[in-house]
Amino acid sequence: MPDILLATLNAKFIHAAFGLRYLMANLGELRERAAIAEFDINQRPLDIAEGILEQKPTILGLGVYIWNVDQTTEVVSILRKVAPEITIVLGGPEVSHEVQDQAIIELADHVVAGEADLAFADLCRDLLSDKLPDEKIIRASLPDPAQIASPYALYSDKDIANRIIYVEASRGCPFTCEFCLSSLDVPVRQFPVEAFLEDMQGLLDRGVRQFKFVDRTFNLNLKISSQILQFFLDRMSEDLFVHFEMIPDRLPQGLRDIIRQYPPGQLQFEVGIQTFNTEVGKNISRRQNYEKLADNFQFLRNETGVHIHADLIVGLPGETLESFAEGFDRLVDLQPQEIQVGILKRLKGTPIIRHDAEFQMVYDSAPPYEILQNRDITFRDMQRMRLFQRYWDLIGNSGNFTRSTPLIWRKSGRPFEGFLNLSDWLFAQTGSRHGIALLRLVKLLFQYLTEQAGIEEREAAESLLMDYQAGGRPETPRFLGEHLPKEFKGVKKKILSKTATRQARHLG
Repeated sequence: MPDILLATLNAKFIHAAFGLRYLMANLGELRERAAIAEFDINQRPLDIAEGILEQKPTILGLGVYIWNVDQTTEVVSILRKVAPEITIVLGGPEVSHEVQDQAIIELADHVVAGEADLAFADLCRDLLSDKLPDEKIIRASLPDPAQIASPYALYSDKDIANRIIYVEASRGCPFTCEFCLSSLDVPVRQFPVEAFLEDMQGLLDRGVRQFKFVDRTFNLNLKISSQILQFFLDRMSEDLFVHFEMIPDRLPQGLRDIIRQYPPGQLQFEVGIQTFNTEVGKNISRRQNYEKLADNFQFLRNETGVHIHADLIVGLPGETLESFAEGFDRLVDLQPQEIQVGILKRLKGTPIIRHDAEFQMVYDSAPPYEILQNRDITFRDMQRMRLFQRYWDLIGNSGNFTRSTPLIWRKSGRPFEGFLNLSDWLFAQTGSRHGIALLRLVKLLFQYLTEQAGIEEREAAESLLMDYQAGGRPETPRFLGEHLPKEFKGVKKKILSKTATRQARHLG
Protein backbone atom coordinates (compact mmCIF):
# COMPACT_ATOMS: atom_id res chain seq x y z
CA MET A 1 0.00 0.00 0.00
CA PRO A 2 1.41 3.42 -0.93
CA ASP A 3 2.26 6.04 1.65
CA ILE A 4 1.43 8.69 -0.98
CA LEU A 5 -1.51 8.42 -3.34
CA LEU A 6 -1.80 10.91 -6.19
CA ALA A 7 -5.36 11.16 -7.52
CA THR A 8 -7.68 13.31 -9.58
CA LEU A 9 -11.01 13.19 -11.41
CA ASN A 10 -10.49 13.55 -15.15
CA ALA A 11 -13.22 15.07 -17.32
CA LYS A 12 -13.28 11.86 -19.37
CA PHE A 13 -11.52 8.50 -19.23
CA ILE A 14 -9.56 9.31 -22.40
CA HIS A 15 -7.85 12.24 -20.65
CA ALA A 16 -4.63 11.30 -18.87
CA ALA A 17 -3.72 13.32 -15.77
CA PHE A 18 -0.56 15.06 -16.90
CA GLY A 19 -0.05 16.87 -13.60
CA LEU A 20 -0.11 13.68 -11.51
CA ARG A 21 2.63 12.18 -13.64
CA TYR A 22 4.80 15.25 -13.08
CA LEU A 23 4.29 14.98 -9.33
CA MET A 24 5.14 11.28 -9.34
CA ALA A 25 8.23 11.76 -11.50
CA ASN A 26 9.59 14.39 -9.10
CA LEU A 27 9.10 12.57 -5.81
CA GLY A 28 12.72 11.42 -5.82
CA GLU A 29 13.38 8.80 -3.16
CA LEU A 30 9.66 8.80 -2.25
CA ARG A 31 8.59 7.61 -5.67
CA GLU A 32 8.69 3.95 -4.66
CA ARG A 33 6.30 4.78 -1.83
CA ALA A 34 3.73 6.43 -4.13
CA ALA A 35 1.01 5.44 -6.59
CA ILE A 36 -1.36 7.15 -9.05
CA ALA A 37 -5.14 6.63 -9.08
CA GLU A 38 -7.22 8.24 -11.83
CA PHE A 39 -10.99 8.55 -11.74
CA ASP A 40 -13.43 10.58 -13.81
CA ILE A 41 -16.29 12.93 -13.04
CA ASN A 42 -18.89 10.42 -14.19
CA GLN A 43 -18.10 8.13 -11.25
CA ARG A 44 -19.98 8.50 -7.97
CA PRO A 45 -18.02 10.31 -5.23
CA LEU A 46 -18.80 7.39 -2.90
CA ASP A 47 -17.18 4.95 -5.30
CA ILE A 48 -14.17 7.21 -5.76
CA ALA A 49 -13.74 7.49 -2.00
CA GLU A 50 -13.92 3.71 -1.77
CA GLY A 51 -11.23 3.36 -4.45
CA ILE A 52 -8.96 5.73 -2.54
CA LEU A 53 -9.51 4.02 0.81
CA GLU A 54 -8.68 0.61 -0.65
CA GLN A 55 -5.10 1.82 -1.08
CA LYS A 56 -4.83 3.06 2.54
CA PRO A 57 -2.62 6.08 1.86
CA THR A 58 -1.02 8.19 4.57
CA ILE A 59 -0.96 11.24 2.28
CA LEU A 60 -3.54 11.87 -0.44
CA GLY A 61 -2.64 14.44 -3.11
CA LEU A 62 -5.66 15.60 -5.13
CA GLY A 63 -5.57 17.62 -8.36
CA VAL A 64 -8.43 20.15 -8.38
CA TYR A 65 -9.64 21.76 -11.59
CA ILE A 66 -12.63 23.74 -12.79
CA TRP A 67 -14.26 20.61 -14.21
CA ASN A 68 -13.94 18.48 -11.06
CA VAL A 69 -14.04 20.79 -8.05
CA ASP A 70 -17.63 20.00 -7.08
CA GLN A 71 -17.18 16.23 -7.22
CA THR A 72 -13.77 16.42 -5.57
CA THR A 73 -15.26 18.44 -2.72
CA GLU A 74 -17.78 15.64 -2.15
CA VAL A 75 -14.99 13.05 -2.14
CA VAL A 76 -12.94 15.03 0.37
CA SER A 77 -16.02 15.51 2.57
CA ILE A 78 -16.62 11.75 2.63
CA LEU A 79 -12.98 10.99 3.41
CA ARG A 80 -12.95 13.50 6.24
CA LYS A 81 -15.85 11.65 7.86
CA VAL A 82 -14.70 8.06 7.40
CA ALA A 83 -10.90 8.38 7.36
CA PRO A 84 -9.83 11.53 9.23
CA GLU A 85 -6.34 10.11 9.70
CA ILE A 86 -5.47 10.64 6.01
CA THR A 87 -3.54 13.85 5.34
CA ILE A 88 -5.21 15.52 2.36
CA VAL A 89 -3.11 17.84 0.18
CA LEU A 90 -4.74 19.81 -2.65
CA GLY A 91 -3.16 21.30 -5.74
CA GLY A 92 -4.17 22.58 -9.15
CA PRO A 93 -5.40 25.88 -10.64
CA GLU A 94 -8.80 25.84 -8.95
CA VAL A 95 -7.24 25.99 -5.47
CA SER A 96 -4.23 28.15 -6.32
CA HIS A 97 -6.11 31.47 -6.30
CA GLU A 98 -8.82 33.12 -4.20
CA VAL A 99 -8.35 30.46 -1.55
CA GLN A 100 -10.55 32.15 1.04
CA ASP A 101 -14.01 30.69 1.57
CA GLN A 102 -13.51 27.64 -0.65
CA ALA A 103 -15.26 24.69 0.97
CA ILE A 104 -12.75 22.17 -0.33
CA ILE A 105 -9.85 24.14 1.14
CA GLU A 106 -11.57 24.26 4.51
CA LEU A 107 -11.79 20.46 4.45
CA ALA A 108 -8.17 19.84 3.41
CA ASP A 109 -5.02 19.78 5.52
CA HIS A 110 -2.71 21.57 3.09
CA VAL A 111 -2.77 23.29 -0.29
CA VAL A 112 0.16 23.68 -2.66
CA ALA A 113 -0.66 26.71 -4.81
CA GLY A 114 1.03 27.10 -8.17
CA GLU A 115 3.33 24.68 -9.99
CA ALA A 116 3.77 21.93 -7.44
CA ASP A 117 6.24 19.67 -9.28
CA LEU A 118 8.97 20.12 -6.67
CA ALA A 119 7.09 21.71 -3.76
CA PHE A 120 4.76 18.72 -3.32
CA ALA A 121 7.73 16.38 -2.88
CA ASP A 122 9.24 18.69 -0.25
CA LEU A 123 5.93 18.80 1.62
CA CYS A 124 5.62 15.00 1.59
CA ARG A 125 9.13 14.63 3.01
CA ASP A 126 8.20 16.95 5.86
CA LEU A 127 4.87 15.27 6.55
CA LEU A 128 6.36 11.77 6.57
CA SER A 129 9.01 13.05 9.01
CA ASP A 130 6.30 14.57 11.24
CA LYS A 131 7.35 18.12 10.36
CA LEU A 132 4.23 20.21 9.90
CA PRO A 133 4.48 23.33 7.71
CA ASP A 134 3.83 26.69 9.33
CA GLU A 135 1.09 27.62 6.86
CA LYS A 136 -1.82 25.69 5.40
CA ILE A 137 -1.41 27.38 2.01
CA ILE A 138 2.05 26.73 0.56
CA ARG A 139 2.97 29.04 -2.31
CA ALA A 140 5.22 27.10 -4.68
CA SER A 141 7.92 29.09 -6.43
CA LEU A 142 8.18 28.70 -10.21
CA PRO A 143 10.46 25.72 -10.85
CA ASP A 144 13.26 25.78 -13.39
CA PRO A 145 12.16 23.38 -16.16
CA ALA A 146 15.71 22.04 -16.35
CA GLN A 147 15.31 20.81 -12.75
CA ILE A 148 11.98 19.05 -13.34
CA ALA A 149 12.12 15.30 -13.93
CA SER A 150 10.39 14.10 -17.08
CA PRO A 151 6.93 12.48 -16.62
CA TYR A 152 6.66 10.70 -19.97
CA ALA A 153 7.84 7.25 -18.86
CA LEU A 154 4.83 7.24 -16.51
CA TYR A 155 2.40 6.92 -19.41
CA SER A 156 1.49 3.24 -19.29
CA ASP A 157 0.91 0.98 -22.27
CA LYS A 158 -2.80 1.21 -21.44
CA ASP A 159 -2.58 5.02 -21.55
CA ILE A 160 -0.87 4.91 -24.92
CA ALA A 161 -3.52 2.58 -26.32
CA ASN A 162 -6.56 4.40 -24.96
CA ARG A 163 -5.82 7.97 -23.88
CA ILE A 164 -4.79 11.37 -25.14
CA ILE A 165 -1.08 11.83 -24.57
CA TYR A 166 -0.23 15.35 -23.37
CA VAL A 167 3.26 16.82 -23.75
CA GLU A 168 4.82 20.26 -23.25
CA ALA A 169 8.00 21.92 -24.41
CA SER A 170 7.46 25.15 -22.44
CA ARG A 171 5.40 26.74 -19.69
CA GLY A 172 4.00 30.22 -19.29
CA CYS A 173 2.73 32.87 -21.66
CA PRO A 174 4.14 36.30 -22.61
CA PHE A 175 0.69 37.83 -23.00
CA THR A 176 -1.60 39.31 -20.37
CA CYS A 177 -5.09 38.39 -21.60
CA GLU A 178 -7.27 39.08 -18.58
CA PHE A 179 -9.61 36.09 -18.95
CA CYS A 180 -6.78 33.52 -18.93
CA LEU A 181 -4.79 32.01 -16.06
CA SER A 182 -1.78 31.63 -18.33
CA SER A 183 -1.42 35.42 -18.23
CA LEU A 184 -0.22 34.99 -14.63
CA ASP A 185 2.57 32.60 -15.66
CA VAL A 186 5.30 35.01 -16.70
CA PRO A 187 7.97 34.48 -17.96
CA VAL A 188 7.81 31.72 -20.56
CA ARG A 189 10.15 28.92 -19.53
CA GLN A 190 11.51 26.37 -22.00
CA PHE A 191 12.30 22.74 -21.25
CA PRO A 192 15.74 21.69 -22.54
CA VAL A 193 14.91 20.79 -26.12
CA GLU A 194 17.35 17.91 -26.65
CA ALA A 195 16.10 16.02 -23.60
CA PHE A 196 12.52 16.78 -24.58
CA LEU A 197 12.98 15.35 -28.07
CA GLU A 198 14.57 12.24 -26.58
CA ASP A 199 11.38 11.81 -24.55
CA MET A 200 9.27 12.27 -27.69
CA GLN A 201 11.31 9.61 -29.47
CA GLY A 202 10.69 7.30 -26.52
CA LEU A 203 6.93 7.84 -26.84
CA LEU A 204 7.07 7.24 -30.60
CA ASP A 205 9.02 4.03 -30.03
CA ARG A 206 6.28 2.89 -27.63
CA GLY A 207 3.56 3.46 -30.22
CA VAL A 208 2.25 6.97 -29.47
CA ARG A 209 0.85 8.49 -32.66
CA GLN A 210 -1.20 11.42 -31.37
CA PHE A 211 0.58 14.16 -29.44
CA LYS A 212 -1.26 17.06 -27.84
CA PHE A 213 1.06 19.92 -26.86
CA VAL A 214 -0.29 22.03 -24.00
CA ASP A 215 2.18 24.91 -24.49
CA ARG A 216 0.22 28.16 -24.52
CA THR A 217 2.41 29.81 -27.17
CA PHE A 218 4.20 27.08 -29.05
CA ASN A 219 5.51 29.36 -31.83
CA LEU A 220 6.94 32.01 -29.51
CA ASN A 221 10.51 30.67 -29.70
CA LEU A 222 10.87 30.16 -33.43
CA LYS A 223 14.14 28.22 -33.26
CA ILE A 224 12.74 25.63 -30.87
CA SER A 225 9.32 25.38 -32.50
CA SER A 226 11.03 24.80 -35.87
CA GLN A 227 13.18 22.11 -34.33
CA ILE A 228 10.17 20.32 -32.85
CA LEU A 229 8.12 20.57 -36.05
CA GLN A 230 11.05 19.20 -38.04
CA PHE A 231 11.47 16.35 -35.54
CA PHE A 232 7.92 15.11 -36.13
CA LEU A 233 8.08 15.76 -39.87
CA ASP A 234 11.20 13.58 -40.13
CA ARG A 235 9.27 10.76 -38.42
CA MET A 236 5.98 11.25 -40.23
CA SER A 237 3.70 8.26 -40.77
CA GLU A 238 0.14 8.09 -42.03
CA ASP A 239 -1.26 7.77 -38.49
CA LEU A 240 0.80 10.51 -36.80
CA PHE A 241 -1.17 13.53 -35.53
CA VAL A 242 0.30 16.54 -33.68
CA HIS A 243 -1.64 19.37 -32.03
CA PHE A 244 -0.21 22.78 -31.07
CA GLU A 245 -1.59 26.03 -29.64
CA MET A 246 -0.29 28.88 -31.77
CA ILE A 247 -0.01 32.66 -31.68
CA PRO A 248 -2.17 33.62 -34.68
CA ASP A 249 -0.07 36.51 -36.01
CA ARG A 250 3.39 34.92 -35.77
CA LEU A 251 4.23 32.58 -38.64
CA PRO A 252 7.49 33.60 -40.34
CA GLN A 253 8.93 32.02 -43.47
CA GLY A 254 11.11 29.49 -41.65
CA LEU A 255 8.10 27.92 -39.95
CA ARG A 256 6.04 28.11 -43.13
CA ASP A 257 8.64 26.11 -45.03
CA ILE A 258 8.36 23.24 -42.56
CA ILE A 259 4.57 23.42 -42.10
CA ARG A 260 3.76 23.16 -45.80
CA GLN A 261 5.57 19.80 -45.90
CA TYR A 262 3.12 18.12 -43.50
CA PRO A 263 0.53 15.79 -45.07
CA PRO A 264 -3.11 17.01 -44.95
CA GLY A 265 -4.89 16.60 -41.62
CA GLN A 266 -1.87 15.46 -39.60
CA LEU A 267 -1.00 18.81 -38.05
CA GLN A 268 -3.53 20.83 -36.05
CA PHE A 269 -3.14 24.41 -34.88
CA GLU A 270 -5.40 25.74 -32.15
CA VAL A 271 -5.49 29.47 -32.75
CA GLY A 272 -6.88 31.69 -30.02
CA ILE A 273 -8.34 34.78 -31.68
CA GLN A 274 -11.06 35.42 -29.06
CA THR A 275 -12.21 38.74 -30.59
CA PHE A 276 -11.84 40.83 -33.73
CA ASN A 277 -13.01 43.95 -31.89
CA THR A 278 -9.96 46.15 -31.24
CA GLU A 279 -11.63 48.02 -28.36
CA VAL A 280 -12.53 44.73 -26.66
CA GLY A 281 -8.96 43.59 -27.23
CA LYS A 282 -7.76 46.67 -25.35
CA ASN A 283 -10.24 46.01 -22.55
CA ILE A 284 -8.78 42.54 -21.95
CA SER A 285 -5.14 43.53 -22.61
CA ARG A 286 -4.91 41.33 -25.70
CA ARG A 287 -2.59 42.34 -28.51
CA GLN A 288 -2.72 40.87 -32.00
CA ASN A 289 -2.10 42.01 -35.55
CA TYR A 290 -5.24 41.18 -37.51
CA GLU A 291 -3.60 41.84 -40.88
CA LYS A 292 -0.85 39.32 -40.19
CA LEU A 293 -3.42 36.94 -38.73
CA ALA A 294 -5.45 37.01 -41.96
CA ASP A 295 -2.31 36.49 -44.06
CA ASN A 296 -1.32 33.49 -41.93
CA PHE A 297 -4.76 31.96 -42.29
CA GLN A 298 -4.64 32.40 -46.05
CA PHE A 299 -1.26 30.69 -46.15
CA LEU A 300 -2.44 27.79 -43.99
CA ARG A 301 -5.63 27.24 -45.97
CA ASN A 302 -4.17 27.75 -49.46
CA GLU A 303 -0.72 26.22 -49.16
CA THR A 304 -0.89 23.62 -46.40
CA GLY A 305 -3.01 20.76 -45.10
CA VAL A 306 -3.05 22.09 -41.52
CA HIS A 307 -6.31 21.63 -39.62
CA ILE A 308 -7.13 25.01 -38.02
CA HIS A 309 -9.16 25.15 -34.81
CA ALA A 310 -9.88 28.83 -34.09
CA ASP A 311 -11.40 30.22 -30.88
CA LEU A 312 -13.84 33.10 -30.32
CA ILE A 313 -15.31 34.08 -26.94
CA VAL A 314 -18.84 35.33 -26.25
CA GLY A 315 -19.32 37.78 -23.38
CA LEU A 316 -16.03 39.69 -23.25
CA PRO A 317 -16.37 43.20 -21.75
CA GLY A 318 -17.51 45.59 -24.46
CA GLU A 319 -18.37 42.89 -27.02
CA THR A 320 -21.95 43.22 -28.23
CA LEU A 321 -23.86 40.53 -30.05
CA GLU A 322 -23.50 42.63 -33.20
CA SER A 323 -19.72 42.98 -32.91
CA PHE A 324 -19.37 39.27 -32.11
CA ALA A 325 -21.41 38.53 -35.25
CA GLU A 326 -19.03 40.67 -37.30
CA GLY A 327 -16.07 38.78 -35.87
CA PHE A 328 -17.69 35.42 -36.47
CA ASP A 329 -18.45 36.31 -40.10
CA ARG A 330 -14.90 37.54 -40.55
CA LEU A 331 -13.53 34.28 -39.17
CA VAL A 332 -15.81 32.17 -41.37
CA ASP A 333 -14.36 34.03 -44.37
CA LEU A 334 -10.87 32.92 -43.26
CA GLN A 335 -12.10 29.31 -43.52
CA PRO A 336 -10.72 27.47 -40.50
CA GLN A 337 -11.98 23.90 -40.34
CA GLU A 338 -13.34 24.50 -36.83
CA ILE A 339 -14.51 27.59 -34.97
CA GLN A 340 -14.78 27.01 -31.24
CA VAL A 341 -17.41 29.38 -29.84
CA GLY A 342 -16.66 29.68 -26.14
CA ILE A 343 -18.65 31.37 -23.39
CA LEU A 344 -16.53 33.63 -21.15
CA LYS A 345 -15.56 32.03 -17.82
CA ARG A 346 -14.53 33.95 -14.73
CA LEU A 347 -11.58 31.80 -13.68
CA LYS A 348 -10.27 32.26 -10.16
CA GLY A 349 -7.29 34.59 -10.05
CA THR A 350 -7.81 36.26 -13.42
CA PRO A 351 -7.98 40.08 -13.57
CA ILE A 352 -11.12 40.08 -15.74
CA ILE A 353 -13.01 41.01 -12.56
CA ARG A 354 -11.80 44.59 -12.87
CA HIS A 355 -14.54 45.09 -15.50
CA ASP A 356 -17.41 43.80 -13.35
CA ALA A 357 -18.83 47.17 -12.39
CA GLU A 358 -18.43 49.10 -15.65
CA PHE A 359 -19.73 46.32 -17.90
CA GLN A 360 -22.16 44.83 -15.36
CA MET A 361 -20.62 41.40 -15.65
CA VAL A 362 -22.72 38.72 -13.95
CA TYR A 363 -21.25 35.23 -13.63
CA ASP A 364 -22.61 31.90 -12.46
CA SER A 365 -21.21 31.15 -9.01
CA ALA A 366 -20.95 27.43 -9.82
CA PRO A 367 -18.21 25.90 -12.01
CA PRO A 368 -17.36 26.56 -14.78
CA TYR A 369 -18.29 30.13 -13.75
CA GLU A 370 -19.69 31.15 -17.13
CA ILE A 371 -21.03 34.61 -17.72
CA LEU A 372 -24.81 34.89 -17.41
CA GLN A 373 -25.27 38.40 -18.74
CA ASN A 374 -23.54 41.75 -19.00
CA ARG A 375 -24.25 45.33 -19.97
CA ASP A 376 -24.32 44.52 -23.68
CA ILE A 377 -25.78 40.98 -23.85
CA THR A 378 -28.94 40.02 -21.99
CA PHE A 379 -29.42 36.73 -20.17
CA ARG A 380 -31.81 35.55 -22.88
CA ASP A 381 -29.34 36.30 -25.66
CA MET A 382 -26.56 34.63 -23.71
CA GLN A 383 -28.75 31.54 -23.49
CA ARG A 384 -29.30 31.72 -27.24
CA MET A 385 -25.53 31.82 -27.68
CA ARG A 386 -25.15 28.70 -25.57
CA LEU A 387 -27.48 26.93 -27.99
CA PHE A 388 -25.60 28.45 -30.91
CA GLN A 389 -22.35 27.11 -29.42
CA ARG A 390 -23.74 23.60 -29.03
CA TYR A 391 -25.41 23.37 -32.43
CA TRP A 392 -22.38 24.88 -34.17
CA ASP A 393 -20.24 22.14 -32.67
CA LEU A 394 -22.69 19.48 -33.92
CA ILE A 395 -22.93 20.94 -37.42
CA GLY A 396 -20.17 23.41 -38.27
CA ASN A 397 -17.29 21.77 -36.38
CA SER A 398 -18.04 18.06 -36.51
CA GLY A 399 -16.92 17.52 -40.10
CA ASN A 400 -20.23 15.78 -40.80
CA PHE A 401 -21.62 18.70 -42.84
CA THR A 402 -18.72 20.31 -44.70
CA ARG A 403 -20.73 20.76 -47.93
CA SER A 404 -24.09 21.60 -46.38
CA THR A 405 -23.11 24.13 -43.70
CA PRO A 406 -22.52 27.07 -46.12
CA LEU A 407 -26.03 26.55 -47.52
CA ILE A 408 -27.44 27.64 -44.16
CA TRP A 409 -26.49 31.29 -44.76
CA ARG A 410 -26.08 31.40 -48.54
CA LYS A 411 -29.26 33.41 -49.06
CA SER A 412 -28.32 36.18 -46.62
CA GLY A 413 -24.56 35.99 -46.99
CA ARG A 414 -24.23 36.45 -43.22
CA PRO A 415 -22.95 33.29 -41.48
CA PHE A 416 -23.74 34.37 -37.92
CA GLU A 417 -27.25 35.57 -38.69
CA GLY A 418 -27.99 32.47 -40.76
CA PHE A 419 -26.74 30.03 -38.16
CA LEU A 420 -28.39 31.84 -35.26
CA ASN A 421 -31.71 31.54 -37.11
CA LEU A 422 -31.07 27.82 -37.56
CA SER A 423 -30.12 27.49 -33.90
CA ASP A 424 -33.36 29.16 -32.76
CA TRP A 425 -35.34 26.96 -35.16
CA LEU A 426 -33.63 23.72 -34.06
CA PHE A 427 -34.36 24.41 -30.41
CA ALA A 428 -37.99 25.20 -31.22
CA GLN A 429 -38.26 21.90 -33.10
CA THR A 430 -36.39 19.64 -30.66
CA GLY A 431 -36.14 21.33 -27.26
CA SER A 432 -32.69 19.73 -27.06
CA ARG A 433 -29.76 21.55 -25.49
CA HIS A 434 -27.42 18.61 -25.97
CA GLY A 435 -26.95 15.97 -28.65
CA ILE A 436 -29.19 15.16 -31.60
CA ALA A 437 -28.81 11.77 -33.32
CA LEU A 438 -27.00 12.16 -36.65
CA LEU A 439 -29.76 10.83 -38.90
CA ARG A 440 -32.35 13.00 -37.17
CA LEU A 441 -30.06 16.01 -37.53
CA VAL A 442 -29.69 15.33 -41.26
CA LYS A 443 -33.48 15.23 -41.60
CA LEU A 444 -33.90 18.45 -39.63
CA LEU A 445 -31.28 20.21 -41.73
CA PHE A 446 -33.02 19.11 -44.93
CA GLN A 447 -36.27 20.54 -43.59
CA TYR A 448 -34.64 23.82 -42.58
CA LEU A 449 -32.68 24.27 -45.80
CA THR A 450 -35.72 23.70 -47.99
CA GLU A 451 -38.38 25.42 -45.89
CA GLN A 452 -36.47 28.27 -44.23
CA ALA A 453 -33.20 28.90 -46.10
CA GLY A 454 -34.52 28.91 -49.66
CA ILE A 455 -32.46 25.96 -50.95
CA GLU A 456 -34.03 23.76 -53.63
CA GLU A 457 -34.87 20.23 -52.52
CA ARG A 458 -32.52 18.51 -54.95
CA GLU A 459 -29.51 20.66 -54.04
CA ALA A 460 -30.14 20.24 -50.32
CA ALA A 461 -30.57 16.48 -50.71
CA GLU A 462 -27.40 16.13 -52.80
CA SER A 463 -25.26 18.10 -50.36
CA LEU A 464 -26.59 16.30 -47.28
CA LEU A 465 -26.24 12.87 -48.88
CA MET A 466 -22.64 13.55 -49.91
CA ASP A 467 -21.87 14.72 -46.38
CA TYR A 468 -23.60 11.71 -44.86
CA GLN A 469 -21.81 9.20 -47.06
CA ALA A 470 -18.39 10.88 -46.77
CA GLY A 471 -18.28 9.63 -43.18
CA GLY A 472 -18.29 6.02 -44.35
CA ARG A 473 -22.07 5.43 -44.44
CA PRO A 474 -22.97 3.89 -47.84
CA GLU A 475 -26.76 3.92 -47.48
CA THR A 476 -29.05 6.65 -48.80
CA PRO A 477 -31.61 7.87 -46.24
CA ARG A 478 -35.07 7.50 -47.71
CA PHE A 479 -36.11 11.10 -47.03
CA LEU A 480 -33.16 12.27 -49.16
CA GLY A 481 -33.37 9.65 -51.88
CA GLU A 482 -36.91 10.59 -52.86
CA HIS A 483 -35.65 14.04 -53.90
CA LEU A 484 -32.76 12.76 -56.04
CA PRO A 485 -32.68 11.43 -59.61
CA LYS A 486 -31.92 7.73 -59.93
CA GLU A 487 -28.60 8.41 -61.64
CA PHE A 488 -27.25 10.38 -58.64
CA LYS A 489 -24.71 8.12 -56.95
CA GLY A 490 -23.55 10.23 -54.03
CA VAL A 491 -19.97 9.59 -52.93
CA LYS A 492 -20.06 6.26 -51.07
CA LYS A 493 -16.50 6.96 -50.06
CA LYS A 494 -15.24 5.87 -46.68
CA ILE A 495 -12.63 8.05 -45.04
CA LEU A 496 -9.34 6.17 -45.22
CA SER A 497 -7.22 8.62 -43.24
CA LYS A 498 -5.82 7.27 -39.99
CA THR A 499 -5.48 10.71 -38.43
CA ALA A 500 -7.73 11.85 -35.57
CA THR A 501 -11.37 11.07 -36.46
CA ARG A 502 -12.87 14.56 -36.32
CA GLN A 503 -10.05 16.05 -38.37
CA ALA A 504 -10.29 13.20 -40.88
CA ARG A 505 -13.97 14.01 -41.51
CA HIS A 506 -12.97 17.48 -42.69
CA LEU A 507 -10.66 15.83 -45.23
CA GLY A 508 -13.58 13.86 -46.65
